[in-house]
Amino acid sequence: MTVIDDAAPSQGKFRENAVPAEAKSVEGPAQAESNERLKDGQWVVKNEVKEWHFHIYFLLNDPVYEAKARTLRDAVLALRKQGVFVAVPLWRVNTAPIGPHPVGSYEIWVPRESFSSVFSFLALNHGDLSILIHPLTRNERADHDSRKAWIGQPFPIHLGALPVESEQVPLQYPSIGYGYSSKVPELSMEEREKRGRELEEKLKDEPEAALTP
Repeated sequence: MTVIDDAAPSQGKFRENAVPAEAKSVEGPAQAESNERLKDGQWVVKNEVKEWHFHIYFLLNDPVYEAKARTLRDAVLALRKQGVFVAVPLWRVNTAPIGPHPVGSYEIWVPRESFSSVFSFLALNHGDLSILIHPLTRNERADHDSRKAWIGQPFPIHLGALPVESEQVPLQYPSIGYGYSSKVPELSMEEREKRGRELEEKLKDEPEAALTP
């Protein structure tokens, strides 16, 4: 991942694969090695993605599209200030291709705690803008390739600009305590299993619901 040094934005200095020191202690999500592991609740919980990027794209040299993108960005910032969700746009808006992104764009970091709220807002209000969504793991190329999703029309991604695998999870904004940096205790497996049993019992009366074998 390439980011501009926020401490000196006017100088436009780049830091390659810059990650907070806290990332060194975070074991990133891993892909299942077998079908059985897909049903292993403890393994799935351990490997949950906890931070995401939403990249809003706009056409180059098109002031109308850029204005739409900036308006959406301003709305995200206003809603964050109101406490509607946690979302952190990077300070800059890219008016030229950068890294894997082929057009104008900007990044919004979203922790798992606000993923559904931000996705809902952007899905309903993106207009004709395209939005790339991808997880943040050590496998940055796969994150932008087979693991990505789109709101709106997709664009080609320049995967060659990304490392196949990084040493650390590129977590961001550890000072606010969300995502990989959260200190909130996770539910225990016993609590999860109790919740699962209760849910299965309730679903027995729902004719359209598939039941666990």
